Amino acid sequence: MFDMNTSYLPSDGKSDRIQNISISPSIAIIALCTLSFFLELIIGPSYFNAFEFNPSSIMTRPWALVTYIFLHNGLWHLFFNMFVLFFLGTTLEKIIGKRQFFGVFFASGILSAIGYSFLSQPIFNISPGSMIGASGAIYGVFAALTILEPNLRVYVYFIPMRMKYALLLFALFDFFMVNSLDMIAHTAHLSGLLVGLYMGFRIKKTHKNILNQANR
Repeated sequence: MFDMNTSYLPSDGKSDRIQNISISPSIAIIALCTLSFFLELIIGPSYFNAFEFNPSSIMTRPWALVTYIFLHNGLWHLFFNMFVLFFLGTTLEKIIGKRQFFGVFFASGILSAIGYSFLSQPIFNISPGSMIGASGAIYGVFAALTILEPNLRVYVYFIPMRMKYALLLFALFDFFMVNSLDMIAHTAHLSGLLVGLYMGFRIKKTHKNILNQANR
């Protein structure tokens, strides 16, 4: 549980992170994504074809709603996603616990793919193609953490800012770039963000109700 009136970060940060790093859900996901990346290099295109997400086959290949999260297009794509997940993910899991963290991560990942499939064409006039990467799930983690710790300071390209402003900056970037030709699934990012916001509000409301009942 967390207290609505206090910070949810550990007092000394570093020692807690070192102690829990081996059982961290975020670290486990990073390890799986890294292993998957090496399998991509070894096996080649057939590995991508088996596990990437394609909206046209959402009913015939439902496992791809999860497996696409663990695929990445190049070392930089993998590094950036895992770098963000390490810092935001390990922080969120300390606040809400491992089970709820997995819920936020995978719900955001799965629903970002569904949102990408069914919202791209009618809202933004985009024909969605195949998609890979953990970005949608990480956006959900980012958004949920922002609801719980809106004033937490983070660095965006070496510029310090509060979480709430960083999330707004990324949301606006994805919204305005949604029709660009940069091969990034911006609608998936926005879908994951909305899922994370919803789950963050639900978690916060649930714990607020528990605190209110405990104080009666």
